[in-house]
Amino acid sequence: MRRTALLAGCLMLTASCGAAATGAASHTVPHKSVTAQPVITTPSQSPTPPPKAVKPVGDTVNTRKVPFTGAKAFDRGRKVKLVWWSGVEPCTVLDRVRVKETSRRVTITLYEGTAAKAKDVSCIMMAVQKTTTVKLKAPIGKRKIVDGAKPR
Repeated sequence: MRRTALLAGCLMLTASCGAAATGAASHTVPHKSVTAQPVITTPSQSPTPPPKAVKPVGDTVNTRKVPFTGAKAFDRGRKVKLVWWSGVEPCTVLDRVRVKETSRRVTITLYEGTAAKAKDVSCIMMAVQKTTTVKLKAPIGKRKIVDGAKPR
């Protein structure tokens, strides 16, 4: 009899442990409804650094035209600030800026290339925003600024 009671107790203990391990409850718990609230997050953005001011250096290798993304006249229309995306120095530097002024438009063309001294330099592929300023012969007035690197 004692053996039967001990065996029955072990079976009950094993059954209740097995039920707990499988997630089955041995007693009833009232179910509460839970309403999930959406979590709204805003991705943190680091502030964009200002464009790097550069000046033409000349004497580049593999020189090519580069389109600018922004042009803004200032100093009573006597100067134009240009902004464009480029590569890192010395692999990508501003060679020269060509300005052609007419009565209707001001055509500005940026030329970039690799600095001659960067022969055996490894370059990382990273975009850098750059800016340069050009002086005009006459104030911009109502003339249109045209990018000489973009096809017409």
